[in-house]
Amino acid sequence: MFGDNEQKIWSVEKANNWYEKQGWLVGPNFNPASAINQLEMWQEETFDPERIDKELAWAAELGMNTMRVYLHDLVYKNDPSGLVDRMDTFLDISEKHGIRPMFVIFDAVWDPYPKAGPQRAPRPHVHNSGWVQSPSIDVLQDPTEYPRLEKYVKGVIGHFAADQRILAWDIWNEPDNPNVSAYGDVELKNKVEYVLPLLEKAFGWAREVNPTQPLTSGVWNGDWSSDESLKPIEELQIELSDIISFHCYDDPVSFEKKIKQLSRYGRPLLCTEYMARPNKSTFEGFLPLAKKYNVAMYNWGFVSGKTQTIYPWDSWRKEYTAEPELWFHDIFRYDGTPYIEGEVEFIKEILGEE
Repeated sequence: MFGDNEQKIWSVEKANNWYEKQGWLVGPNFNPASAINQLEMWQEETFDPERIDKELAWAAELGMNTMRVYLHDLVYKNDPSGLVDRMDTFLDISEKHGIRPMFVIFDAVWDPYPKAGPQRAPRPHVHNSGWVQSPSIDVLQDPTEYPRLEKYVKGVIGHFAADQRILAWDIWNEPDNPNVSAYGDVELKNKVEYVLPLLEKAFGWAREVNPTQPLTSGVWNGDWSSDESLKPIEELQIELSDIISFHCYDDPVSFEKKIKQLSRYGRPLLCTEYMARPNKSTFEGFLPLAKKYNVAMYNWGFVSGKTQTIYPWDSWRKEYTAEPELWFHDIFRYDGTPYIEGEVEFIKEILGEE
């Protein structure tokens, strides 16, 4: 259905053979606590390998073996060799701790007007108040910018195409997310009309450099019970993915239902976002089910820091003046102290089982 892309998608057999060699994959969506967003993580002035090393050590102590890590096109635009060098440094640190990351190329969520350079301070008590989209909505609407995006995709994935330190590539995070609660008043109303064809192009650019790692883009919000119920962009995400990824911030019953729905494709399943305690999306509720069905798991948040994801999504509309009684995301405080000691012990126990 999707042209040349289809010819290079991994076969079901190849995808499952690859997955069998990985062991059970569990880790966080990772951004160091010292960085407010992807730009601050990767730009030369604020790249913080010491902090990254410290936090990855905490992940390894839990038994985690992977991470989902966001990149940004503007870092590559302004400093392509620098971004590649810093990714190489990150991969060296990751390898030291037995962690293989999945890198995210584009992201359609939060601030649609990213700007390179020094990043603004977090808005007090607001969830992900400084996270930025990649590409911006201005670039999204400007086809003359697409060759630059193509250079970014091919430059990054091509450089690391045979690097066994990398687990996989996530081409676009939540590509049709309308950002209603946070940026709905400035977000593109017809965003999906731009994203859908560009997402297909991005998969094609990635495949042109022949990565040894699988490609994916996760479905996140919809009815996945049948092929007929899929939105066009979900259909594209699933058909172009070597491995199937999805998000679930609902309760364990919903999580298991989604696993069963997506199992019909016969490909490896990776839950690339979950864990929102007030929503009953928890480690205790999800990890046993994931282990039962052999689903890879990436919780949102790791160490409480500048992204402020201990606060809930509704902090964009409701005022918070202090740390919430129940954290929304994140496992550790800035100094590495567990938020809930019993939760950390549970993670260690289930990841340490033979």
